[in-house]
Amino acid sequence: MRAARTLRSRGAAVVAPLLAPLLVAQLVAQLVVLSAAVPAAADSVKLPAVRSSLAADEPCTPASAEHASGLPWALAALGHTRSLTLSQGAGVTVAVVDTGVSTAVSGLSGRVTALAGAGVDCVGHGTFAAGLIAGAGEAGGGPAGLAPQARILAVRGTDERGNGSVARVADGIRAAADAGVSVIYVSVALASGKEQLTEAVEYASRKDALVVAPLAPDALPKDRATGELVRPQPWYWPAAVPGVLAVSDYGPDGGRPDNAPVVAGADLAAPGDSVVGLGARGTGDFIGSGASLAAAHVAGAAALVRARHPEMSAVEVSRQLTEAAYPAAPPRLDPYAALTAVLAEGPGAAPRAAKAVVPAAVSAEPRERALVVAGVGAGVLLLVAGLAVVVPRGRARGWRPAG
Repeated sequence: MRAARTLRSRGAAVVAPLLAPLLVAQLVAQLVVLSAAVPAAADSVKLPAVRSSLAADEPCTPASAEHASGLPWALAALGHTRSLTLSQGAGVTVAVVDTGVSTAVSGLSGRVTALAGAGVDCVGHGTFAAGLIAGAGEAGGGPAGLAPQARILAVRGTDERGNGSVARVADGIRAAADAGVSVIYVSVALASGKEQLTEAVEYASRKDALVVAPLAPDALPKDRATGELVRPQPWYWPAAVPGVLAVSDYGPDGGRPDNAPVVAGADLAAPGDSVVGLGARGTGDFIGSGASLAAAHVAGAAALVRARHPEMSAVEVSRQLTEAAYPAAPPRLDPYAALTAVLAEGPGAAPRAAKAVVPAAVSAEPRERALVVAGVGAGVLLLVAGLAVVVPRGRARGWRPAG
């Protein structure tokens, strides 16, 4: 997030040469994981795509008849199995401000609480995102969440067709904060709403809730007149609000789709393209792409950190995620590092030169006193020397005058 960037330690330049071999090894390992995962992602293309919205006359998204097997590439890239040995998100609730979250999905069974009818998900996007955050997974592999013991609070941030609005998202953030959740995931990126969404995020921050949102929309709409894609905005809300973790996406090859919106300013990047997740109905799986899904992975990682370090504030959790991330542009989410890294207390400071100390002027009085003492001493010595010569001679003459 924007505030977290100011907290980055300036001492990194000092330790960078020492960390270089480690970073190279980590990069090689990550590339191996990603390259090995590409075929798995390609095999998943047969899965139906999750939608973020539906037309007014479309029926609800039907159940998928397809199933993914094996460990999804996104979980492999994030070191999922290592993270689970340290934290599974127990005791943490993540609010999903989206199209709703189905309470009937087995992967989330018994761990979903819904506000104002948000327990029904016609579109399926909210359920998919909740699965990436806290899905329990299956014994034979397939989609699972980063924090499989976390709870989900379903909050509607769109209408039933998946169309988001400033008012709905702002109200959803406030409602989630009032419910006392630790992490608030927002799925939409809006081109307007700076004032309302800033106030909503600040309200959540005062209640120590960390807000995570996509840096940009998953896809840009087409201009009705020209049929061409609308140019992306310089920023989107609520991701542009200070204090929000703004998340971008990357795919199994480490890059982004050619048609992905290009917007600068991400705090973190996470797997978001060709990721596999749950459907709102049935037991089949879906595939999806976009920054909104990357943000779901970051929300899951935040739940892991908050469960392992309950003493950390939302600001500290954000800093833990961003500063322990794999160094790239933007930094890439590393849940295991976020769970284990010990960060400096605060940003380093440039050393200051010590002030020169000028001694006070030396008094002449001790010198003068020393000269007087020395003079007196010399006089005494001369007197004694003279007496040593005169006295013996005087005694020898009986103290008579000479001659």
